[in-house]
Amino acid sequence: MWLNIPGPADTIDQDYGGVRSALGEVGIGYVGGTVNTFVVNQLPDAARSTIRDQLYVGQNPTFNTLNFMIVTYDLSRFGIPDGQIILGAQQQYWTWKPGGPDRVGINTIAYYQTAFDGKLELKFGYLRNINEFVGTVVGGNAAVNVFGASSNILYQAGMSNNAAPTPALNLKYNFDDRFYNKASIQRSLSPDGQSAQIAENPIGLNWSTTNAGVLFLDETGYKNKAAPGLPETWLRAGAGFNNSSFTDLQRPTQPRASGNSIYYIAADRQLWQSDAQGSAARGIYAGLSVMYAPPDLNRVSQYYELRLYAKGLFVSRPHDQIAIVATNTAWSNFAVDAALAKGHLAHRDSTAISGTYTAHLAPGIYSSLGLTYINNPTSITYTPRTGHALNLLVSTSMFF
Repeated sequence: MWLNIPGPADTIDQDYGGVRSALGEVGIGYVGGTVNTFVVNQLPDAARSTIRDQLYVGQNPTFNTLNFMIVTYDLSRFGIPDGQIILGAQQQYWTWKPGGPDRVGINTIAYYQTAFDGKLELKFGYLRNINEFVGTVVGGNAAVNVFGASSNILYQAGMSNNAAPTPALNLKYNFDDRFYNKASIQRSLSPDGQSAQIAENPIGLNWSTTNAGVLFLDETGYKNKAAPGLPETWLRAGAGFNNSSFTDLQRPTQPRASGNSIYYIAADRQLWQSDAQGSAARGIYAGLSVMYAPPDLNRVSQYYELRLYAKGLFVSRPHDQIAIVATNTAWSNFAVDAALAKGHLAHRDSTAISGTYTAHLAPGIYSSLGLTYINNPTSITYTPRTGHALNLLVSTSMFF
């Protein structure tokens, strides 16, 4: 998604007819939305092909839609402070199926609770840990993910996500209002990838999928929100260990291997506040991410990202966002060498730079326009005519 889901005041229906307030009085909250995206390569030699033979998003005109609904129920009325039940479902459709694939099912079924005056936060159920760890959606930088060969490194490590929630127990301990540690015991995604996970478990309610084990995650971080004269800062580092049975890329004819892992660090810092007294979060930010996974069990072994983004940069457009993101994805040397040994053209990494402008058009309505240049937009193998891409993105997001 291009941006964090907005609050109730920034929705199409807001509190029309007092419906949202009436539901809130009995403890019910909701948010729904639709995100519709179109991507197409602008280079004349894009090697157009049939959808069946398409190798990356945008090689042919690519459209996808994501529609979701999440409902919460507040248990504080029963003497359970901060207790909350969360239920969500979503539908997605892609013209290029490897980008999705198509699905209708849950996106979360969870219970949330705090203890010890908020020091401890507990959340369990069918969770989407891509939204709970790392911080992949900051300043709109997630927009780069639809442009081409950006990192699948978190998914291949087994981390659950919006299209593939899995059973998990998350515990977060807040040392104070800035330092925290967060841990998770999560049922891993299929070690054969996101498409295999959804094909075997499209609704998302299955306890497990073939060869999937347990993913253990831990993240330590420092995070302060922007305040007048205090720039926003978020520093975090984490690791994950997965005991699922993965294909050994170094010895693919041997039995599957367990013991996969992932490591990451990320940092974001507000460089300038454009309206420190009125809205301290407005301004210019910079960030970076570095991720690593062992090349013998992961096709994506390294991922690097630099980002520069702005929130509410212009006085007349206080809710718009601008993002410039550069990424480098390094493929497993074992997978690349295997492809070369079979006589394929293969590259060892993929580099991209993107610019995206997200405009707030009306309450609950956003539109994004982006352009990304990608060197090596396919996965490891390519053809002489698929070495570069210049992808145009148009996206509209509506929330109610």
